[in-house]
Amino acid sequence: MNKTIFITGASSGIGKATALLFQSKGWNVIATMRKPENETELTALPNVYVTALDVLDTNSINKAVQEGIRKFGKIDVLLNNAGYGAYGPLESFSREKIVRQFDTNVIGLLDVTRALLPHFRQNRSGIIINVSSIGGKITFPLGALYHGTKFAVEGISESLSYEVSQFGGQVKIVEPGAIATDFGGRSFDFSNDETLTEYQPLVQKLMSSVPTMYQNASPGSVVAQVIYEAATDGSDQLRYTAGEDAKAIIANRKQLDDAAIIKGVKSQFGL
Repeated sequence: MNKTIFITGASSGIGKATALLFQSKGWNVIATMRKPENETELTALPNVYVTALDVLDTNSINKAVQEGIRKFGKIDVLLNNAGYGAYGPLESFSREKIVRQFDTNVIGLLDVTRALLPHFRQNRSGIIINVSSIGGKITFPLGALYHGTKFAVEGISESLSYEVSQFGGQVKIVEPGAIATDFGGRSFDFSNDETLTEYQPLVQKLMSSVPTMYQNASPGSVVAQVIYEAATDGSDQLRYTAGEDAKAIIANRKQLDDAAIIKGVKSQFGL
């Protein structure tokens, strides 16, 4: 019997690459996205069920989970992938934008996980894979909101792993580096207020260094391969890095103290 993966944010980037990879490996795929009516590639494939899910809407989450179980009988893996990065000086954000960043990247992930936990518990199995980031281990300037959410995902995942192990479940964290889909597209939400003059040199430095950070970005398919490994390697490994840049940065983070890391980030941004 084919195994089934449930993916959030499957319309583009890592989510879509993962849906295509798992489908090609003979899995059933429940590919969820906010606007399934715009999807053409995944809808044409066998064993792929494309359906609506907005992580900010618990009704849509519960409906997608129920439909997926009805369609394929059992869900084996959940990939919490939906998310975006809000960057900019904290003072420039409205409270509404702050809440949206945490609602999408943290509360949404918790709501989707909670919707699937009873199913996993009943089956006494189930793997939850959460897409974090190297940004869940180190921070860059002007990313208080984004890094705040990814540090949260790391803590949630690690703690939850003890819980789900009580019934044979697992939690895995995938930490990509720079991914070719992110900063050009919808995944990057930059906020600035030019009247906050003190921050403008830092804003300029960040914006001018983004292209350099992304010149060796990995395609989404590289992350999809790591997600496939996490889902199928049968190990208890908690964290997986994805991309050569991620491997280097995480290795550095393990070896260096805070002062050395901060000094390195400052020099990278000319601070």
